[in-house]
Amino acid sequence: MMHRNTDVLVIGAGPVGLALAIELGLRGLHVVVAERNLRGGLAPRAKTTNVRTRGHLRRWGIADKLAAASPLGIAYPNDIRFLTSLAGYELAHIKNAFSAAPERSPDYPEHAQWIPQYTLEKILLERARTLANVEVHFDLTFVSATQTGTQVQALLLDGAGAQVQVNARYLVGADGARSSVRDLLGAKMEGHYGLSRNYNVIFRAPGLVQAHSHGRAVMYWQLGQTPTLIGPMDGGDTWFFMPTGLRENQTLTNHEAAQRIRDSTGIDLPYEVLSADVWVASELLADRYRDRRVFLAGDACHLHPPFGGYGLNMGVGDAVDLGWKIAATLQGWGGAMLLDSYEPERRPVHRSVIDEAVSNHQILRGQFATEGLAEDSPAGSARRRAIGAQIMATRPREFHTLGTVLGVAYQSSPIIVNENAEWPARDGQKYCPSARPGCLAPHAWLDDGRSLYDTFGPGFTLVVAQGTDESQLARAREDAGQLGIPLEIIQPLGVPVVKLYQAKLTLVRPDQHVAWRGDTWRSVLSYVTGAAGAALK
Repeated sequence: MMHRNTDVLVIGAGPVGLALAIELGLRGLHVVVAERNLRGGLAPRAKTTNVRTRGHLRRWGIADKLAAASPLGIAYPNDIRFLTSLAGYELAHIKNAFSAAPERSPDYPEHAQWIPQYTLEKILLERARTLANVEVHFDLTFVSATQTGTQVQALLLDGAGAQVQVNARYLVGADGARSSVRDLLGAKMEGHYGLSRNYNVIFRAPGLVQAHSHGRAVMYWQLGQTPTLIGPMDGGDTWFFMPTGLRENQTLTNHEAAQRIRDSTGIDLPYEVLSADVWVASELLADRYRDRRVFLAGDACHLHPPFGGYGLNMGVGDAVDLGWKIAATLQGWGGAMLLDSYEPERRPVHRSVIDEAVSNHQILRGQFATEGLAEDSPAGSARRRAIGAQIMATRPREFHTLGTVLGVAYQSSPIIVNENAEWPARDGQKYCPSARPGCLAPHAWLDDGRSLYDTFGPGFTLVVAQGTDESQLARAREDAGQLGIPLEIIQPLGVPVVKLYQAKLTLVRPDQHVAWRGDTWRSVLSYVTGAAGAALK
């Protein structure tokens, strides 16, 4: 049996596992990533990398690489069009879904991007493999694990059936909806399985772009008798097609899938089906995310209906939250309660986002279908106008999600210095920046063109207004030095700190969330790094 030692063993090399490996690797930890599958895949579920995830990619130095890998071009309109069919009438048009337009915004440093999940995984894998302390192994299957007070002993099998034992300080299950690590923990998924059954068809169709008269978009919703979704996915005339509302146990052959495409689009072409598989929309949340040195992240602990594009991106958020906390703990400046804060911070966010995704799914099931919608008559035109108005009144919430994506607030966190003030009002579509501790630090652009986030350090960052008494900064440096906590102190030129953060001093965590703010320094570092029993001074 082969034996290996590492700081962290990550099970799963999807976007969540690779994101965690990068976050840990950049912080100097040794990481082994084990993935049971061989590399490659054609049928991605996720196609949206949102502004928050792209912001993390910017920290990791690969946002530009992902942009360059865009198969349709980064300037391709990220629009959603609702039609009777590709050969029929347009009903409604939603522009700039998920804030993907490549233009500078005051609210975030990186726009969203429509890109197949397998391309994102390729970029993440390439970055992980530039880190000498990160190992990624495919065809390596997790079997079991036991824990002691100081480590996890995991048993894995390689593709040849040989046993591999990995001794790690921590183990993280980022192994998806059928998580073996979740089974090890005995965690239960609670909620509703099977909200709907749908097909994911990937096909090649030369000439389909030219065969319809509608403008460019990444998604075309076709509202026939049963709604279907179709859109360009990759180069080489590769498209995706999603017929919704399949019956229990219903399957499609490639021939049947091609006929469905032909029937729903109204365009007769030689469709070459590359893959066709069923996926089930569910809303499920694990009853716990941790057992001592073993954690869950991503789909292993939360499953969302895909409407709103939250699943993959929420998993990357898990990786960032857990990554800096594991690193701080192993490096000695994270307290005993730091890792305890992972579930209280992330689980309420998952619950809230799942609720939003379920609401979007319920709107979808309303279908907006009506008899005579494609009829070429005054009555048909009137029906189309009415349905179009309904769509524009209800569907933008699925595609304009900035309030949900950037408005994440850790209201239940045990390591945030709370304030006696109301939390910002929740609006899933509209983002209203707030520097209340627990919220994402408000963003700004510097005079030199850099993002304020670019000046944050890998540890904690104290954002300071110009003219602040130097003695306040000296006290902060002294506290950080005594505790061994990495602290950057910045006074950003051209940024109205007091107006933006409503304080002269704002302490920002490694994940860019506000930990504390005030006009005079308080000794809060022990508290916000999870030192058990730490008192605020």
